[in-house]
Amino acid sequence: MSDQDLLIPASQPDSVPPNARTRRGRVQMIFLLLACASPVIASYLAYYVFKPEGNKTNYGVLVNPPQPINPNWLAIPTKGKWTLLVSRSANECRKGNDACVQLLYLMRQLRVAMGKEAPRLQLVWVVSDGKPVDPDLAKAYDQTNAGFMIVNAPLEDQAVAWRAWLGKENAASQIQLIDPSGEKMMFFPATGDAKDFVRMRKDLEKLLRLNRKGEKAQ
Repeated sequence: MSDQDLLIPASQPDSVPPNARTRRGRVQMIFLLLACASPVIASYLAYYVFKPEGNKTNYGVLVNPPQPINPNWLAIPTKGKWTLLVSRSANECRKGNDACVQLLYLMRQLRVAMGKEAPRLQLVWVVSDGKPVDPDLAKAYDQTNAGFMIVNAPLEDQAVAWRAWLGKENAASQIQLIDPSGEKMMFFPATGDAKDFVRMRKDLEKLLRLNRKGEKAQ
């Protein structure tokens, strides 16, 4: 092939038809846009379409839809912080009942494991029978030493609605997680097993890392 053959005269038409070039350009542009938008699309699908279910991507069981807690039920605020709540009677939860004491200890350790994020998480023991709490437990699991608030369950006209809220999805005896907006959004099995502690810690760390909506300043 001569040097003359390698030259394309200006007047010679392009071998690729204009319509084909336009279509090829559009396809390339679409692929480019998809590549740029793929992280956004993936996160949207993960959050809104492929929602996690209990015992799959998380250890706790997601409550769907979330269940608002009546602010008049308990003598403490449940908005503005993440709240781990458990309901036990004073008669049941006292020295000698290892299962209940171990449960309080697990919740305390979960809060400690949050490190610098611990102040964002409050612990609540709702005394279901309204009786005096074991003095040793009250001292060990108070707000100063363990971040716990010990309150009595609602009485009289509020009691029925409270028990219905607590017992939805058969979760009355479980550890319940209330988000800063004041809604129960997850519950955990009430166990003192070390493996379960690790799973719960991972769920809480993820939630605290990804969501600060509705939290009040410390």
